[in-house]
Amino acid sequence: MNVVIAPDSFKGSLLASEVCTIIKEAFRCEYPEATVIAVPMADGGEGTMEAIVSAMNGSVQYVTVRGPLFETRQAAYGVAQDTAVIEVAQVIGLPLVPMEKRNPLHTTTYGVGEVIATALDAGYRRFVIGLGGSSTNDGGFGMLCALGATFTNAKGEPLPPVPSSLPQIAHVNMTSLDRRLHESEFLIACDVDNPLCGERGASYVFGPQKGANDEVVRILDRWLYTYAQTIEQQIGRSYARERGAGAAGGLGFAFLLLGGKLISGAKLVGETVQLPQKIKHAHIVITGEGQSDEQTLYGKVPFYVGQLANEYDVPAFLLSGSLGDGFEKLYAYFVSCDAIATKPMTVEQCMQSASTLLYAKARNIARTLKRFS
Repeated sequence: MNVVIAPDSFKGSLLASEVCTIIKEAFRCEYPEATVIAVPMADGGEGTMEAIVSAMNGSVQYVTVRGPLFETRQAAYGVAQDTAVIEVAQVIGLPLVPMEKRNPLHTTTYGVGEVIATALDAGYRRFVIGLGGSSTNDGGFGMLCALGATFTNAKGEPLPPVPSSLPQIAHVNMTSLDRRLHESEFLIACDVDNPLCGERGASYVFGPQKGANDEVVRILDRWLYTYAQTIEQQIGRSYARERGAGAAGGLGFAFLLLGGKLISGAKLVGETVQLPQKIKHAHIVITGEGQSDEQTLYGKVPFYVGQLANEYDVPAFLLSGSLGDGFEKLYAYFVSCDAIATKPMTVEQCMQSASTLLYAKARNIARTLKRFS
């Protein structure tokens, strides 16, 4: 019996690697004859770097950069074979900004550019970027500044890499970007199709989650529109309306400018860690996440894993912290969909007991599989 475990994290309680370890222990207890392969997964957000580095036997590097509030801080990025793996949340993530200071008028993507520059210095030219979880809404302006692009006001004065500079941009020089970027490949984990501006754009859809009130949302959207127009007039090509340009507060737009390829986060991670090949030779697949519902069908890890399992005619099981509205639609991809709670519990209780609950549910699956194998 070859079992592949490929879960996302149970956000707030268990890392994807911890989920794998717990399920493996359950199988070791009930079905020790089974060969269990652990493949921690992610969809571009939390855990992306860890999943790729772990599966490819890479390592984590640390670099001093500017954080979301332009403060000096340490940030981590992964290296695996010829690839640098940058998880945006590790550099400018929302949890890095104190609650009382959360306002995308004041957060910058400058540190992301610094991490890329460090990886370029180390010789890397292939990048995997996880866009989830940013605290920013500057359209990648800060990142582009850190990578050498120059932005000046009407007087020809250089502008600082902070969002308040956006409405002052009069001239853009993209030819001053680090030349090594032209030799580089950027694969961008992106599971949203929002454009940069407008009612479906970065500011209106994601700004409120980052601390923007209605007035700030309108201001940021207007600033990003002007910013994009100025850049696009200079380069002679439009990117602001492209799918995913609004991801991570407009970082998607900046990566498109760099020639980045935006693809499904789960698919990007899965292909990087060779999940399709592993599932192809499996007898059973187990995946999971913190909560499964109809939204799981929109590019989340379990949906991607379930699709692969169906493609190779391998039975798949879904174990999640809870099951929400519309989870029944997931039966098209899974033999069973199970919540790990064993009795009426609050969300807090379930999260605190996640390890114990997951172990018990995984033991049940292992016992069932052994009985009918």
